[in-house]
Amino acid sequence: MQLIDKIKDKTLAGVNKIYDRLRPFLPKEKLLMRLDRYIIKKFLGTYIFAIILIISIAVVFDFNERMDRFMQNEAPWDGLIMDYYLNFIPYFANLFSPLFVFIAVIFFTSKLAENSEIIAMFSTGMSFKRMLRPYIVSAAIIAAANFILGSTVIPKGSVKRIQFENKYYKPRKAVHSARNIQLEVDNGVIAYIERFENRTNSGIHFSLDKFEGKQLVSHLTAQTITYDTLHRYRWTLVDCMIRELDGNREKITYEGRIDTLIHMEPSDIIIQNNQQEMLTSRELSQYIDRQHERGFANIKEFEIEYHKRIAMAMASFILTLIGVSLSSRKMKGGMGMHLGIGLGLSFSYILFQTITSTFAVSGNVPPMIAVWIPNILYAGIAYYLYTKAPK
Repeated sequence: MQLIDKIKDKTLAGVNKIYDRLRPFLPKEKLLMRLDRYIIKKFLGTYIFAIILIISIAVVFDFNERMDRFMQNEAPWDGLIMDYYLNFIPYFANLFSPLFVFIAVIFFTSKLAENSEIIAMFSTGMSFKRMLRPYIVSAAIIAAANFILGSTVIPKGSVKRIQFENKYYKPRKAVHSARNIQLEVDNGVIAYIERFENRTNSGIHFSLDKFEGKQLVSHLTAQTITYDTLHRYRWTLVDCMIRELDGNREKITYEGRIDTLIHMEPSDIIIQNNQQEMLTSRELSQYIDRQHERGFANIKEFEIEYHKRIAMAMASFILTLIGVSLSSRKMKGGMGMHLGIGLGLSFSYILFQTITSTFAVSGNVPPMIAVWIPNILYAGIAYYLYTKAPK
């Protein structure tokens, strides 16, 4: 208990320093009173403390589960710490942020209710809506941090984490080839490759069709196609035949070798496992738009990942409202009852989000709708609890 109290004290001290730096960006003194600052510090302090406590346990369990496989594959200790766990911690914290928000809100709000501090607030004429202001400010800070981490920082760290895991924990065979690839590489230009090998960056039986409207004007075929890794979009075609069509007239030419620019890359042809987790939100958006333009259909995982990052950030507001509405009233069972209900709701939210994402991948539900269904449903629960909260 002494160790936990020391950790909590240091956490609160760190939150105070962070708050002092954020103070110029927060609402002015008239809008943010001493009571608001007190609640914000308690909220963020408890949130960070919950992250430290739960992630410490998660790291211990994860290491205990994977230790044998890591030792068997001779994983280096520096890589285990720097490449895996230093990137595992922010990934895990961001993934289960709704759980930490619920724990933080319910823990300290229940304590306020048990000490009759909320009753004292209401006795001064403060409304429940006014009491929510510091909670919403705290939720906005958490949502902004989650979005920035999930959009830029974590994807870059996931590259090292996933590579380390695939190499030393559960070696997976990388996807090295693809068959029957067809995509639009330019306006009215369709490329087709019968088989492409990622290890050699080459393919066989390539064709390139150019259309003007619905009229085919050019048809190029090549026995092999090879990507030049030194120059972007540079391809080498071997054993080429070019058919140029002009009405009923046709001109055929043969070329032994052609070096040309084609607006596609090997990464557009072969999708690796967990590739969507390693792209920033900006890269994801560009990749999705480019693949849609090319008629590439197998990108639902990328669309789900993109929308999930936004939905997870917005969930902080919804779950904060649920937590405050639940725990601001005194009830039998006290904090234990509040924590039980809160944990059940937070775990059900995470589980429901996973289920709806599966519907988008394996069913016909649009990815954006599937990802936002949990937020819409829990927003309704939040509104209902808000109407039942003590006023």
